[in-house]
Amino acid sequence: MTILSAAVMLFLIIDPIGNTPALLALLSKVERKRWNRIILRENLIALIVLVAFLLGGRWVLQMFDIRGPELGIAGGVVIFLIALRMIFPMRGGIFGHEHDENSGEPFIVPLAIPLLAGPSAIAVVMLMTTNPAGALTLAGSLLAVFLAWAGSLLIQFLAPHVARVLGQRGLIATERLMGMILVVIAVHLILTSLEQYFALINTAGWDWKSVLVWTNYGVSDSRLEISRSLACL
Repeated sequence: MTILSAAVMLFLIIDPIGNTPALLALLSKVERKRWNRIILRENLIALIVLVAFLLGGRWVLQMFDIRGPELGIAGGVVIFLIALRMIFPMRGGIFGHEHDENSGEPFIVPLAIPLLAGPSAIAVVMLMTTNPAGALTLAGSLLAVFLAWAGSLLIQFLAPHVARVLGQRGLIATERLMGMILVVIAVHLILTSLEQYFALINTAGWDWKSVLVWTNYGVSDSRLEISRSLACL
C-alpha cells in the first residue's frame, strides 16, 4: 500500500460526491453564509476521530489480539458491503438511515459521524499501519488521511456547484463508478489477507486440525501450544 493508494481508498470510502445530496439536504435549513463554517467544523471533528483511531488503533488491535490478516479480511468485507450499497442504492443511503432535513444545524451526527468518519473509514484508517499488503509508516498514514480529508473537504465546499454541474443522474453515475472501484479494492484486500493468512499457517507448519483450533481459540502463545497438542492426537 502506498500513500497515494491509501488516500484514494479513504477518499472513495468517504464518498464526498455521492454524499453531496445528503449534505445539501442537511444544510437546507441553515443560512447559506454559514455553510462553509459548518462544513469545516464537521470535517475537523471527523479528522480528529480518524487520527485518533489511526494513533490508537494498534493498541486496540493488540488488546483484542487481532492480527493484520484478520483485520484485512474484516476491512475488506466492510468495504465490499459499502461498495455494494453504492452500486445498488438502498433506502437510507449507503449507511442505511434517512437524513432529516428539518433537524436544524447538523452537529457531529450525522455529518461528521457517520457520513465522514464512519465505521468503514475508521476500518481503512486502522488498516493503513497493519495492512498485510504493506503497512505505511505513521507519518505516511497521517499524510494519506490528510490528503483524503482535504480532497473531501474541497468537494464539500463546492457541493452546490458539483450538484448543479453533474445533476442528479451524474451524481448517481459517479457514485456507482466509485462503488465499482471499491469492489476491486475490497476483493484485492481480502485475497491479499487470505494469502498472508495461509502463509502464516504454512510457516508455522500447522495442519488443518491445528488451524481449526487456532481459529476458535485465538493465537496467543498458550493457545498455540494447545492447538499443536491437539493436532498430534
